Amino acid sequence: MNCLDPEFLQRHIKRTMSFYHPGAIDPSGGFYHYFRDDGEVYNASHRHLVSSARFVVTYARYARHHCSVTDAPEYLRWARHGLAYLENAHFQTRYQGYAWTLNSSDVEDQTHHCYGLAFVLLAYAEATLAGIEEAREGIGRVHAMLQKRFWEPQWQRFADEADCHWQLSDYRGQNANMHACEALISAYDATGESRYLDQALSIAHSLLKANRDNPHGWIWEHYDHQWRRDLDYNRDDPQHLFRPWGYQVGHQTEWAKLLVLLAERRPDSRLIETAERLFLSAVEAGWDADHGGLVYGLDLDGRTCDGDKYFWVQAESFAAAAMLGAHTGKAVYWRWYRQLWDYSWQHMIDHRYGAWYRILSADNRKYSDEKSPAGKVDYHTMGACQDVIRVLNNR
Repeated sequence: MNCLDPEFLQRHIKRTMSFYHPGAIDPSGGFYHYFRDDGEVYNASHRHLVSSARFVVTYARYARHHCSVTDAPEYLRWARHGLAYLENAHFQTRYQGYAWTLNSSDVEDQTHHCYGLAFVLLAYAEATLAGIEEAREGIGRVHAMLQKRFWEPQWQRFADEADCHWQLSDYRGQNANMHACEALISAYDATGESRYLDQALSIAHSLLKANRDNPHGWIWEHYDHQWRRDLDYNRDDPQHLFRPWGYQVGHQTEWAKLLVLLAERRPDSRLIETAERLFLSAVEAGWDADHGGLVYGLDLDGRTCDGDKYFWVQAESFAAAAMLGAHTGKAVYWRWYRQLWDYSWQHMIDHRYGAWYRILSADNRKYSDEKSPAGKVDYHTMGACQDVIRVLNNR
């Protein structure tokens, strides 16, 4: 294993993609969302908006970065297949929004989530970047929906959730804004329109400012409708899939990565400095000295409150490490990059069937054979490797 070799990373991405393709494809529409370790589909009927959109992202990126001219059309075909499912199944004309979950094509949960809509925007942006020209109109259309339904200009952030009639809840969250920032960067890359980059920067600056009193600048997860931190939200549910309690180690490093991406497009040394502070403080506090790997959650004092190891935390963190290493020239980031890869290679990656395990216990044991339930598509792991390949090729 040579994690500094772009060819190694290419092979790993292809191996990961082979876990999903073609077995994930539902010929009747969209993709299956629930896979056991060996690739068996254990729920063929349930669909989640996040997974539906992330499949489009993975297929589009794979066609763009890893396919020959003759192979790319196969993966672009299935990216289009996924986009069609977003519009034909998830989109509900009655409420003019995308259903959060479906069961056998029937709406199970019509709640509108900014988090989900951000991934729909990312899907259209990445499809456009991959050469699916008809996806371009979806960028502007979905962004307009985000603006109309969720944008709060007085805060320079998006609200989080609305009922089926688009009445906003009082909850506000950083996670939806973080992924909206990611999607807006891709929308800018796909269109060249500066308004997308401007908004991504505004979100980043506003959330950093809202958390400037933390000694490390760590970004808290949960807020009320006035964007005051809610320190008790989900305190009794620290493992919530999208809204866990505590400071999330992986979200600090993921923000570090996004700040580097923003600085690449609009140079600003302060963004890099902030990314360095977020990354180093988070990984130093979050590294499990006994069992390896980065833990999931830290409490208000920076101590571990959830010692489980999540696949995306390791992957996003090694991507951030490589990007910071390339931008600063500091060896400390490459040391963290290798350390995170060594841990992931030993514990998180399934060398028999491919792809990454979703979650391990603090001492690196699997909880079940459910490798990829709804929400996990290995979009994080393949995307992280793609980020690193770009960095290594530009060294």
